[in-house]
Amino acid sequence: MEYTRLGSTGTTVSELCFGTWRFGRETGGVVETDREQAHELLDAAWERGINFIDTANVYGTPNGRSEEYIGEWLEEYDRSDFVIASKVYFPFDGWGEPGPNDSGLGRKHIREQVEGTLDRLGTDYLDLYYIHRWDENSDIEETLRTLNDLVREGTVNYLGASTMAAWQLTKALWKSEVEGLERFEVTQPLFHAGYRDDVKEYLDVCADQEIAVCPYSPLAGGFLTGKYERADPDDPTKFEGPEGARGDIYDSFEDYYLSERGWHVLEELRAVADELDATPAQVALRWLIEQPDFTCVPIVGARTVDQLDENVGAVDVSLSDDQFNRIVSARYAGDGRRWGHRTS
Repeated sequence: MEYTRLGSTGTTVSELCFGTWRFGRETGGVVETDREQAHELLDAAWERGINFIDTANVYGTPNGRSEEYIGEWLEEYDRSDFVIASKVYFPFDGWGEPGPNDSGLGRKHIREQVEGTLDRLGTDYLDLYYIHRWDENSDIEETLRTLNDLVREGTVNYLGASTMAAWQLTKALWKSEVEGLERFEVTQPLFHAGYRDDVKEYLDVCADQEIAVCPYSPLAGGFLTGKYERADPDDPTKFEGPEGARGDIYDSFEDYYLSERGWHVLEELRAVADELDATPAQVALRWLIEQPDFTCVPIVGARTVDQLDENVGAVDVSLSDDQFNRIVSARYAGDGRRWGHRTS
């Protein structure tokens, strides 16, 4: 495993972050990753050099289950060896029916949620605390002042922002600057080889401000692993894939990941993978790691240790400039027109 500085912070993390959104999550009445499986995967991630773990207060069924699994596992390890991130924004169902202050980024909700997160993780501090979404109903200054207090108190080391518009990130950074508050040092957008131009302005802000980018769904929900095949040349949403995979479970799969652009990018990933004796997943992850303008640490999830091993193999892959640029160019037709995201 190789390690990298997390943006402009003084913290060093593995080139891959291990995501735990499946921990304790029930889909169709079945737990996707139970406690024993979660601990096995965390053991495997640590043994392979991953020191960066991502979770959120609302991960799991009921909410908080993912943090509980991680906290139980951490009891057998030295907390200081790990960089742990969690999030706040969405309603938390662990206390029953959400009330009027049980969501968003107001001071009351943030304060209550960070205490619950720390308790479930069995730690007295977080290395990184994200706002999970932008809150249109809370003044960003109140949010930032509350988060600033958490940093000053030693409860949180750094602040992060997940999924927002470029103008919102810019507004928050400006507010931090003029008010002398801690700023967002890490972002977590949807970003993968088939989905870059869509968030270009956002990524430009990150590059300019030396903000680290930790993309979620870096393999497009498993689509860029190459386990899906196109079933209809005239309809990019028609596919064949393994039973029980995300494309078979989630109705949103085709809306988010299936497109003419995606299939063209996947074709190029497969070609580069053949040249490197790697897998499309490893090439897709490496393409993110090698982003030239900002620190990029993909968040990888895995249901099995074998899947985790394949992902970790990305750190041993190296792309030539030509291979990197071919993956970029695959998003465009011969006439320079960018293939559409959802339809051609």
